Parts: sequence; structure tokens; C-alpha cells
Amino acid sequence: MSQFRALRLHREDADQVPVLQLEMLSVDALSPGNVILACDYSSLNYKDALAITGKGKVIRTFPMIPGIDAAGSVTESDDPQFRPGDRVVLTGHGVGENHTGGMAQRVRVPGSYLVHLPTTLSTRHAMQFGTGGLTGMLCVMALIDAGVKPVDGSVLVTGASGGVGTVATAILASLGYTVHAVTGRAAEADRLINLGASVIESRADFHAPAKPLESTRWAGVVDTVGGAVLAKVLSQTQYGGTVVATGNAGGIQLETTVFPFILRNIRLQGVDSVQASQEARERAWRLLAEHLPERLMESSVEVIGLDEVGQAAVRLINNQVSGRIVIDVNR
Repeated sequence: MSQFRALRLHREDADQVPVLQLEMLSVDALSPGNVILACDYSSLNYKDALAITGKGKVIRTFPMIPGIDAAGSVTESDDPQFRPGDRVVLTGHGVGENHTGGMAQRVRVPGSYLVHLPTTLSTRHAMQFGTGGLTGMLCVMALIDAGVKPVDGSVLVTGASGGVGTVATAILASLGYTVHAVTGRAAEADRLINLGASVIESRADFHAPAKPLESTRWAGVVDTVGGAVLAKVLSQTQYGGTVVATGNAGGIQLETTVFPFILRNIRLQGVDSVQASQEARERAWRLLAEHLPERLMESSVEVIGLDEVGQAAVRLINNQVSGRIVIDVNR
């Protein structure tokens, strides 16, 4: 394939909203790397939507192919770890931000950015997870590694309707945890119950100002919201529990006290998927393949083509999307 289809963002000056165009490109338009893959699927994440709509300063250099995720097969490789035909998944490392990304039929990256897909995971299934799913699995791993067990009590997932929260809810339930899922959308209750949530909690109950300490409710928490919600769940976590934080949609400020930490011995653990180690990524993808079958995610996935990405990004920014959006780059 001498030329391939790709989405590119263009911007002439810093005050201009980026313009998204569907173009025919050659590999010369791609950032450097020693592995080229034929991309089957990408996905639309919140960070992608910020970049495409211009609502966030995600991309500094234009033109840029967006897409922080990709899954496909290797076509060319100078990396001994990867051979033509290998199925791989790509997330993080600044791809779609400062390195041309996954919303294209061809992707070129250093081999160190890639992870071999488990044999039971299709490229579409991998993008049903994408960065959101990887992050959700890393959060679950953080709870497990902190010693939080199903017998210790209920676990809470905030922002459960989003990509990270959806996967965290489903994985925790599959591992035997009693999951309370927080959402502000009543219409999402049935979907979250089908994913394994035992109880649906109203988002409104977690926005009230937190007391220094409140009645204990949670053995562990996966918080994808931040701000006042994170302060609230910290005050409700039981002795020896762990709160995993990985989002800031509710704000970057955290107004809390030291009491949950010094009186209840709780842990606040941050999770980042962009620079996660190769070992952590491989473990996360293996666990995703083992514990979350493709059929379970189908009700939480919308598949679109490259020409539908712009409109979908606006819907995602406006909180009109549930679950994951997968992009079929060949559609």
C-alpha cells in the first residue's frame, strides 16, 4: 500500500480551532519508528476528543494524526522483538499527541511502544479496551497488589459509565468483588448491572462536601473523577483500604485532611497508563484477555468509521457517549 487513508489535524495559529481532514498519505508523513503496522482499529478516547475539538491543548505540533490507540499487524520491522504478521497493540507513549497516531491505516512507531496481543484477543477486542481499558485494568491491578480482596468488603468505581470505569467495573465483578458503580445517568444502570455491578450509586451523593471522616463503606475505590468526589471517597474508605486515582474530570484540586491516612491507614495510589512499564502493560493485556470476554463488552461499544470521528468527538466532550467508541480505520 503506497498510500493509505488517515485523519490529520491542521492548525495555522495557536488561536485557531484545529481542522480535521480525511487524507491520503504515504509513510513519509508518519513519525519515525522501526516498526510499521497495518492498523485494523483505533479508538476514540477523551484525550483524542479534546485534541480534535480544540478543547484541550493536547497537540502542540501540526499537522498531526490523532489517536492514542491502535491495534493491527506488523508489516515491516527492524526490531528483533517483532516480525511481519505479529498482532500488536499500541497505547500511550505520546502517540496521537507528539507522535503520529492510530487514526490511520498505517502506523509507524518504535518497537518499544508495542505489546504482543494475547492469542485469544482480536484487534477489535483490544480496541474495545484501548487506553481506557488498559487504565481500568491497571487500576484493578493496583487494588490487587495493595492486598484488597473480595472478602474485605465492597469496592466503589466512580465514573463507571466511562471507558475506564466500565472496564474496572466488569473486571472487578469477574474477580468476585462486590462492585458499587457510581453514575449520573439513570439510563446506564441496566448496562452496568449487566457488566457485573451489584449496586448503582447516584453521582449526586458524592458531590456534597466531605467531612474529615465519614462512615466507612469501601475496602477499595477506583476513582476516575477526582476533585470533590475523590475527597468524599477518601473519607469513606475503611481501615487499611486503598483508593486508586486516575482521572480529573471533576477537577484537579483535592481538598481533604490527613485523617484518612493517619487514623485509618489508607493508601492513595495514582495510576498512569501513558508511561506504564512494559511488564505492567503485558500483565494488564493478559488479564484483560483472561477475564473480560468480547461478548460482555459488545453492549458497551460503538463502532464508527474515520469519517464519523469528528462528530463522535463532539458527543464525547458533551458527555453524550457511554462506554467505548471503536474506530474501524478501513470502513
